[in-house]
Amino acid sequence: MGLGLWPGAAEPARAAGDARPFRITVVDAATGRGVPMVELATTNGITLITDSAGVIAFDEPGLMGTEVWFHVKAHGYAHAKDGFGYAGARLRTAPGGSATVKVDRVNIAERLYRVTGQGIYRDSVMLGDTPPTREPLLSGGVLGQDSVQTCLYGGKVYWFWGDTNRASYPLGNFAMSGATSELPPPAGRGLGPSRGVDLTYFVGADGFSRPMCPIEGQPGPVWCDGFVTAPDKTGRERMLCHFARMKDLGTMYEHGFAAWNDERQVFEVVARIPLDATLYARGGGSPVRVSGPEGGFWYFATPFPFVRCRAEFEALTDPARYEAYTCLEHGARWSDESPRVEMKDGRPVWGWKRDTGLVLQKEQRTLIERGVLEAEEAPIRLLDAGTGKAVLGHAGTVAWNEYRRRWIMIVQEVWGSSLCGEVWYAEAPEITGPWAEAVKIITHDDYSFYNVAHHRFFDQEGGRVIYLEGTYTMAFSGTKAPTPRYDYNQIMYRLDLSDERLRAAR
Repeated sequence: MGLGLWPGAAEPARAAGDARPFRITVVDAATGRGVPMVELATTNGITLITDSAGVIAFDEPGLMGTEVWFHVKAHGYAHAKDGFGYAGARLRTAPGGSATVKVDRVNIAERLYRVTGQGIYRDSVMLGDTPPTREPLLSGGVLGQDSVQTCLYGGKVYWFWGDTNRASYPLGNFAMSGATSELPPPAGRGLGPSRGVDLTYFVGADGFSRPMCPIEGQPGPVWCDGFVTAPDKTGRERMLCHFARMKDLGTMYEHGFAAWNDERQVFEVVARIPLDATLYARGGGSPVRVSGPEGGFWYFATPFPFVRCRAEFEALTDPARYEAYTCLEHGARWSDESPRVEMKDGRPVWGWKRDTGLVLQKEQRTLIERGVLEAEEAPIRLLDAGTGKAVLGHAGTVAWNEYRRRWIMIVQEVWGSSLCGEVWYAEAPEITGPWAEAVKIITHDDYSFYNVAHHRFFDQEGGRVIYLEGTYTMAFSGTKAPTPRYDYNQIMYRLDLSDERLRAAR
């Protein structure tokens, strides 16, 4: 058989004017908004993923101008199945044509867009659309980055992340990355949070995201958390954080506090503290500042906000000034064998105490099992509001919500239906609890979504609508293949607190 005589060879080639992709838009059936990170796969295994607008630019030679079946799959969303049990759609492709696929949202929270990484609006750009962000394809040279943290400083939003991937080599930036954005209207000139986040990265001479906390010493990543602002003794507002130089995931070489240098635009060490320090500014992506009769405090959520310190620069850099909300005797540390619990009238005494160990979810369960603490008296007793099953909280944020007139928690679960891909919502009358019934708002199928953070500065309609994001990654999940472009990046969700399904949380 000669060249060009295979079946179909006589078909004319597609004209240059027809070399346009076929547009597929996947939308939320309830809202009509495009859904990011939806997987469409052909019967021969070609897999495509919607961009942040819910769009796919399909241009597969041999599959244009014909009917193509696409299996449809997405975390937290579902497509109706046919009589054979296949969830998907048959589309007739055509150059320059288009089709819409509708999916039903299973999650209570709504997936909006990817915040970081390459190709956020890849397919939209290929189709000639104008994305909402200034740099929709690559910003700061970042392909992926870990664990968002934010801080409001100098009238801007400062964004910080951990280990950051680049295109030119498997190893990237391991001393924190950073960027700024404008506040959304009406306070600022930034994008509305439903549209996206315009990030301006701090970059080096090569254009790649540069280290935010470069510390000389032993090799190893530098991780920072607990980003806050506070006036120093001269009245000058300062931004600071807790830093840790890591040997591995669980071992620190050193740690302490670092302050932002406005001229150099980096964090610099201002105090190192003992490795066995009991209390310090550790926490997730969003410590919360609270003012009251005792003055202003920063509360650090892990995810439970049981560590606090006065909102003063000198206090925040001194671990001896931190307090724990605990029932241990003053100066005691937790011991599984014989915890020294402060008792009065046969019950544990809870209060804010310096130089005293924490009693969090695991420790409170131990006290309940030993009969020292009644279950209904525990400040932390997270349960699935639907089943009564315990929910083990790992990371998250806490904030006062004007709409609910309650403290609200966004918390990541460990050992749920996935190892660390489930996110829950809970409420409490006080910042210390009791944190009780919770409702699952986000789920993932064998994929991680960790270190979730509620961005209070994005709240809308008096707190009725809130925004949260987390790190989407195959790490710790057991999944063998990453989701292209989305893996190891930050994804934004929106949650409507008027949703009746949240009423069970209290």
